[in-house]
Amino acid sequence: MSDTPDSAVRTYTEQHRTAFLDDLADWLRIPSVSAQPEHDGDVRRSAEWLSAKLKETGFPVTEIWETPGAPAVFAHWPSDDPDAPTVLVYGHHDVQPAAREDGWHTDPFEPVIRDGRMYGRGAADDKGQVFFHTLGVRAHLATTGRTAPAVNLKLLIEGEEESGSPNFRALAEERAGRLTADAVIVSDTGMWDESTPTVCTGMRGLAECEIELYGPDQDIHSGSFGGAVPNPATAVARLVAALHDADGRVAIPGFYDGVAELTDAERALFAELPFDEAGWLRTARSRAAAGEAGYSTLERVWARPTAEVNGIGGGYQGAGSKTIIPSSALVKISFRLVAGQDPDRIQDVVRAWAEAQLPAGVGHRITFAPATRPCLTPLDHPALQAVARAMGRAFGRKVLFTREGGSGPAADLQDVLGAPVLFLGISVPSDGWHAPNEKVELDLLLKGVETTAHLWGELAAALR
Repeated sequence: MSDTPDSAVRTYTEQHRTAFLDDLADWLRIPSVSAQPEHDGDVRRSAEWLSAKLKETGFPVTEIWETPGAPAVFAHWPSDDPDAPTVLVYGHHDVQPAAREDGWHTDPFEPVIRDGRMYGRGAADDKGQVFFHTLGVRAHLATTGRTAPAVNLKLLIEGEEESGSPNFRALAEERAGRLTADAVIVSDTGMWDESTPTVCTGMRGLAECEIELYGPDQDIHSGSFGGAVPNPATAVARLVAALHDADGRVAIPGFYDGVAELTDAERALFAELPFDEAGWLRTARSRAAAGEAGYSTLERVWARPTAEVNGIGGGYQGAGSKTIIPSSALVKISFRLVAGQDPDRIQDVVRAWAEAQLPAGVGHRITFAPATRPCLTPLDHPALQAVARAMGRAFGRKVLFTREGGSGPAADLQDVLGAPVLFLGISVPSDGWHAPNEKVELDLLLKGVETTAHLWGELAAALR
């Protein structure tokens, strides 16, 4: 266990609360929107601001790493202990686009504090959750008497996550020698709700494809030729209909090869969460739950692979009718992947499946976007248990476990560095990531500070 007294950490955090929030507000005022070229200078200014603040915090090494796109920030604070493990923290300093006319009650880049919350773009996603590490490491040092962290502490803060991280894997591979770590902490995540602290154990991967089908060389008359030549719109409809079986399983041969099945222990932990399916359906704006038979809703969105039709089209879409056989049709499909699935293998089985479904006379082109690998850390991993202990000390209650149904660049770090990926976040669903009036709960933000103050001692002991 860490030797950081819990009450001392809490006191230190509270004493530095005002200055910490003032600094965070300054950072939030920088509109570091990576998706909009007119904000390229602001993204760079955000990186420079963070690099300077990390230097001020005490990191002896702070660098801005260039990419073909937006810059990332790297920092390193070596431990005084020659046997200390190394931990890398990942987050991002770019934010989603935001404008007052989108429905914001205030200027999205002029943060305000109201009712115990800070409102502003990036407050939760992800500047607030990156920034709590600065006060956290200071609290760790101040309350233990150390002059350097209990671990070799590294930070890699990306500048293009909100634009799909197009250069992140290449950056990680290029700088792998500087990024070596025994564990990776991802602070671009959240917890179950305001009263239920949780640690995420993994994220699903993602493979996306567009399947284009071609029939006649041009649209042709359905009376003169209908019923006598193949129709690509009919072919794409049959392709979609063949995607799942009657039990909601993906019907592509080989799709489930290698899937890491849920253990009884994991299913029991999921069941401990205070899940309200009716409330979840309201959030989803859906009238019913559906999916693979034999699994709960949480198991379906966290731990099972899926195939979803994201868009389908072909032929005449205007008002009235136009009696044609269209020359082409298309479908866009995304596959969420779980631990044990290989995106390259998924591409192969999807191509083979699609080609086997198509009738003679229908040509095709299948295009895959760059894939994201899944990542999962076993429940009994010492580093994961260290994160849960640190969070439990900060919150003073039992910490439960979740997974994340979405996808992100964390798996690239696991893949490139060969280190377990652990998730530490204090954001809650009501924070409104990517939405107008994004906010962060200040009490939870400070719990993030306390958690990281305890974490470095916990990980130093767990990873030896």
